[in-house]
Formats: sequence, C-alpha cells, structure tokens
Amino acid sequence: MTGVRGFFHPKTGTGRSSLVPAPPWHYSGDLLTVEYRTDPARVAELLPAPLELADEDPGAVALIWADWQSCAADRAELLDPVRGQYKECFAVVRCKYQGVTYSRCVYIWVDKDFAVARGLHQGYPKKLGSIHQTRPHPYGPAPRIEAGAVFGATLAAADRRLAEAVVTLREPAENNGFVNGHPMAHHRWLPSIEPGKGFALDELVASGAESVEAGPAWAGDFELALYDAPTEELSRLEVHEPIGAYYRQVGVVWNGGTLLATGTTTVADGTA
Repeated sequence: MTGVRGFFHPKTGTGRSSLVPAPPWHYSGDLLTVEYRTDPARVAELLPAPLELADEDPGAVALIWADWQSCAADRAELLDPVRGQYKECFAVVRCKYQGVTYSRCVYIWVDKDFAVARGLHQGYPKKLGSIHQTRPHPYGPAPRIEAGAVFGATLAAADRRLAEAVVTLREPAENNGFVNGHPMAHHRWLPSIEPGKGFALDELVASGAESVEAGPAWAGDFELALYDAPTEELSRLEVHEPIGAYYRQVGVVWNGGTLLATGTTTVADGTA
C-alpha cells in the first residue's frame, strides 16, 4: 500500500516537499540579548494555568535577537542557504511548574516560513516579522567583539516597528544572561475542527537543547524602546529596570522534548 511521507506538511509520496525535515535540528547563531525587569503582573497575564510566576525575580524579561544558520542532520541546508538562514526576535520570561523553574517564550517573530513550522511543533508562538541586527566582522566598519563595540537591533511586524535596541559591549562575562537559562515550558495547542469542542491538541511540554556549544560571552549596556501596535502586545512588557545586555555566538542541537501534562487548558471553546 502506498502512503505519504514527510515530517511536516505538505506530505507527499517522496516527502521532499515537507516544509521542515525531521529532527534533530542544528543551529549556529549570533545572539544579542537585553534583560530587564517589568511589572510581574504583566508576566503573570501571559502564563496559563498551571504555570505560575517564578519565585525569584518574577518580572525578569529577556528580549533576544538571533541571526541563525540551521540545518537537519545531513547539513544539506548549509549548501542551499535560503533553506536554513533566518533571523528571529523573541521575548522570554521565567515561570514555575510543580516547583520547578522554567523559561517560556511568550512572543517570537521570525522571517522564514520553515521557522514558523518548527515553532508549531515545539510550542513557540511564532509569527512572521522583520528582524535585523548588526553583524560583527574583523574588518571594515562593522564592530569587533571587544569593549566599546556598539550593536543595533530592530524588530517590526505587519509594517509596524515593535522594538529597537542599541547594545554597547563593556567586558567579558560568564554567560549571556539568566532568564533564558532553563528548559522551556511551552504549550502545543490546536483547536478542534468542530466549533465548541475545545482543543484537539493540548499539551504542556518541556524542551531544551540536546547539546550546546558557546563562544565567549560579553556583557554590556543597552537602550531599548518598545512600541505599540494594533495587533501586538510586546510593549506591555515595559522596561522598569535594566539588568544587562549580552552578545554570544552559540551552536545548538534540538531533538525533541518531554510531555509534562495534557488537557490543562480550561477554556472550552479552544480560544485560549
């Protein structure tokens, strides 16, 4: 009997048209991170039950710009870069589930469709956007990775500017922040095709990197502006107190996660 193949839609007889290949997924990227404190109530409103605010620093937020090269196990995308290069900007908070602290991505924008598809599988709330960040380079006018280097980063979606940051590196650091330093607690949601029947998929999952390589981290200072938009709410996570800014190059392998719970969403119509 014949069938269709492919990890993701569209599935075909050969599977070549699948928008994303099966994991493991490999990433090499430059991360520009700003961390700050906001009103913990603004974080709490983004945490569906049974997630709760983290015990320590409940209002901490990380806004991260990332310039990625990604590929599947065969590395084919590295020789066809349009299939693997993309940029993203994402907001991370911390939360608690059954006494364990997790990170959680509450907003994220990417500039390629395959990145959106991967997010659907992982539980990231990805949307399309326009993301740019200054790239370091050892020659010419681009900043080097050194004290005093200045980087810019911008985020826009649906023709509206949502965020812009300027980061000035100051000194080497032990890490590139703490907010995004835990396994992710995400929801995988899919409303039922039948109105009023709730969710066909309702999973609380934990996932993180199977392995990580990381270059030297640098800490610095930042200026960050967040802007209102008709269909975006990032600006509700307003800056109350800066924590710090960071630059780091990383290599990551992602290869699945763990199911924490099912059926935790209480809204019956599937609109949560």
